[in-house]
Amino acid sequence: MAIIRNGIALTMFLTLHGALGFGSISRHAAIGAASRRHLITAFSTAEAAAASSASEKKDGPIKNDQAYANLKMEEIVSLCKRRGIIFPSSEIYNGFAGFFDYGPLGSELKRNVKDAFWKAFVHEREDVVGIDSSIIHNPTTWKSSGHLDGFSDPMVDCRETKLRYRADQLYCSPVVLEECGSTVGFVCVLEGNDEDMVKEAKAQANRLLKEKEKKGAIQPFQFKDLTQVTEEEMAQIPSPGSNKPTLTMPRDFNLMFQTNVGAMQDASSVAYLRPETAQGIFINYKNVLASSRIKLPFGIAQIGKAFRNEITPRNFIFRSREFEQMEIEYFIPPGDEDVWKPYHEKWIADSKAFLEQVGLREELMGYDVHEGDGLAHYARACTDITFKFPFGVQELMGIAARGDFDLKSHSEGSGKVLDYFDEETKEKFIPHVIEPSLGVDRLILALICSAYAEDEINGEKRSYLSFHPSIAPVKVAVLPLVKNKEPLVKAARELYEKLKKRWNVQWDQTGAIGRRYRRADEVGVPFCVTVDFETIESDGAVTVRDRDSTEQVRIPMDEVVPYLSKMIDGY
Repeated sequence: MAIIRNGIALTMFLTLHGALGFGSISRHAAIGAASRRHLITAFSTAEAAAASSASEKKDGPIKNDQAYANLKMEEIVSLCKRRGIIFPSSEIYNGFAGFFDYGPLGSELKRNVKDAFWKAFVHEREDVVGIDSSIIHNPTTWKSSGHLDGFSDPMVDCRETKLRYRADQLYCSPVVLEECGSTVGFVCVLEGNDEDMVKEAKAQANRLLKEKEKKGAIQPFQFKDLTQVTEEEMAQIPSPGSNKPTLTMPRDFNLMFQTNVGAMQDASSVAYLRPETAQGIFINYKNVLASSRIKLPFGIAQIGKAFRNEITPRNFIFRSREFEQMEIEYFIPPGDEDVWKPYHEKWIADSKAFLEQVGLREELMGYDVHEGDGLAHYARACTDITFKFPFGVQELMGIAARGDFDLKSHSEGSGKVLDYFDEETKEKFIPHVIEPSLGVDRLILALICSAYAEDEINGEKRSYLSFHPSIAPVKVAVLPLVKNKEPLVKAARELYEKLKKRWNVQWDQTGAIGRRYRRADEVGVPFCVTVDFETIESDGAVTVRDRDSTEQVRIPMDEVVPYLSKMIDGY
């Protein structure tokens, strides 16, 4: 019979229930004697999977709604390494803190994420163009932008262990006895989710009470980061490294990596690895304007590497020393809030829509609106789209209204005119800027976390990555039911060769079919295509299995590509 699924007419066949192991499948009503003999052979290979779970759809997958709440970063790190997504850099030399390498699946995922960003914000828009600037700029660039003088983080040092920490990532709290209100001392914990911070603080408080020979209940912790403490308080705050009050007061630490260009190793050869991609856009603003026919308002996009000498890189790839950014500088006419605010709000909405489009769960996202001291001195407004990671809610993507600070600073620093001439009004002015900025690595971590899922199928637990098909590292797995039947393997191989011209496709012919499904599920392959004896002897169709629902449909071979194209690419 023919049905319509996602706008595609598919020829469906009613068949033997569960013949391929996991899932409800279909089968042509009339099977000849020869087909039956070969099906018996197929069952000898696949019957274990079929017997253990006659149908994934018997009761349907029962989703574990608490899977994400119970997810730990250690599980994500282990999964990424085990399945070739992300490795610690230089691991054979015991690693190098703050640096990571993307494996076979991770590099595909990263490419897909960047392609999705470029497609959404450059190719599908008429008002944004792209560039790819150098990593090392003229050092004066960083003087004009303020990075040489102001691009720093507050740090504290442990005098005893010589360890260094970011002051805004260490939180302290007084330990106050409930009954008398006296302060016994302080606890100090690293930034994390509330549960972990309170758990560590309680452990420290118990040790402190025992050490001071005090008893009784304590008041709830009142955490504040170390940038807010006084010298008197710092003299009582224990270092995470020594468990003694050996921390220095906070002081600024410049985050830029310094290098030398040319044969000389003196002050004249000093240069810096870029700490952000934005300045490469601003210093090319005039070139883009002169070489294209683009008119205000317009944007310039860039994806590229950036480097920051983070004091304490942590939380896997969330905060590392080498990372990639996807940024847009969107130039708009100057003016007050009535002018820039609509543009800012539109970019917030477009950014949120993009994050949902690539597969982030809406319930894990939120907003953080910067106000007062939370704003940079030049910013009109800034809103962060946040994400609830296993280690807490953190910034994922920032959308800032930066005014004309950047172009004006580079105009003054370079001595070049960076005005825009409006042909309609005959006015010259320096445009203002809206800046959407998103870290590739942070987004990948958010996508992996968001995609993590667990369910139960007929009593068997399953964990998998529910990547959106558009960004999944592998789009399709092609599975011949058995590997020792040449005509069947040949048919499967021909389909595999055809599909891999369109997408990144996986070939897997080893093990029971159910086990192969599980391997594909774990790394987020959205569709498995199984070629069986019916394919070559009766109906010329294959079984396509959906990862999330485990539903299986029987599709004629010549309709596989249109079906998958609709499901993966949307057309």
